[in-house]
Amino acid sequence: MRKSLMAALLVASAVLPAAGLAQAKTLTIGFTSSETGKLNADATPQLRGFEMWRDQVNANGGIKAGGTDYKIKLKYYDDQSKAGRVQQLYSRLILQDNADFLFSPYSSGLTSTAAVVSEQFGKIMLTTGAAEGKTYKLGNKYLFQMYTPAAQYLKSALEVVKANNPKAKIALVYSNDGFSQGAAAGAADAAKSMGLNIVLNQSYSPDTTDFGPIINKIVSSGANVLIGGGHYADGSTLARQLYDKKANLEFISLLVAPDIPKFASLGEAAEGVTVPSQWEPSVAYKPDFGPTASQFTTMFQNKYHTTPGYHAAGGYAAGLVLQHAIEQAGSIKTAAVAKTLNAMDATTFYGHIRFATKADEHGLQIGHDMVLAQWQQGSDGKLESKVVWPKSASNAAIVYPLKKSH
Repeated sequence: MRKSLMAALLVASAVLPAAGLAQAKTLTIGFTSSETGKLNADATPQLRGFEMWRDQVNANGGIKAGGTDYKIKLKYYDDQSKAGRVQQLYSRLILQDNADFLFSPYSSGLTSTAAVVSEQFGKIMLTTGAAEGKTYKLGNKYLFQMYTPAAQYLKSALEVVKANNPKAKIALVYSNDGFSQGAAAGAADAAKSMGLNIVLNQSYSPDTTDFGPIINKIVSSGANVLIGGGHYADGSTLARQLYDKKANLEFISLLVAPDIPKFASLGEAAEGVTVPSQWEPSVAYKPDFGPTASQFTTMFQNKYHTTPGYHAAGGYAAGLVLQHAIEQAGSIKTAAVAKTLNAMDATTFYGHIRFATKADEHGLQIGHDMVLAQWQQGSDGKLESKVVWPKSASNAAIVYPLKKSH
């Protein structure tokens, strides 16, 4: 009896690992993240979005495609916010780590570098945290952009100015990185078409820490509106110094920085500042698949103990869109998944998603709309981010003009 039991156990121990291996198919998603360097504050919430998506997929048994369940493995490296490392590491992800699909790094500059590698090896890359449009106009076949393109970022801010003071004098002040330059160029074109007056068009180095000379130019120009900025480090510094130097602006809209929750730590320097946003928790879309905005927000708050901004939402949404494309294709083969992405015309908690399919702009995001958020004082005296434009999506009236401390 003991011999037969031992034999049965030995058979079971031999069979169970094999069965386990059969069920443990894995899809590797490769990317880099700026765990260090100047882009860390922007990249961290995007990484959290990726990770929360992975955890939820795996907890639910994986992605189902062609009768097979695939668990998700995220393989990523610290790019240190440096383009040189991105090129090296995306090659490694493909050639050594055998990544099946790719996510982009944070920022348009790093993504344009990664795109050269992903296209060279024919790998699908969902790009998030990367709004500059030039990368998608180079004949690439496997890039799919989650963000509204940079040229449209500041349009909503200009609409607010037009509605409140069409005779405003506008200073367009921006970082001279690719994304911010693209946003500024789009703003300049939009201002001209709206009949608005730009009295100062000034770029600055992304590494700028002393904005005194630029603020002097803003004041000397007679500007009463400022739009522009870049990323968190420079944008938050600019906001602080505008307040400290009493620039006395009636409206401020900055790229990226005010959407990071810790921007509120600037206190009175943050109050009233607006930010064009890819997504805000209060804007409710009816999703075709995946969670609602409130469900996503609650899940994120429970996991990370902070309210998600659009960087986190974009990261999660990139995973969600890739998952849906794989499941609809019933395959993990590049051609099949790319075909499904090209045909996608859907709504998620993050908004409408549709990709351009013409050769000269393939993968450019053409379905997603943005909103404008503003830091306002809540009933408890604490700063809260409120959606103020367009009015159809707003949950608060815009404060315009600002207090004269700006």
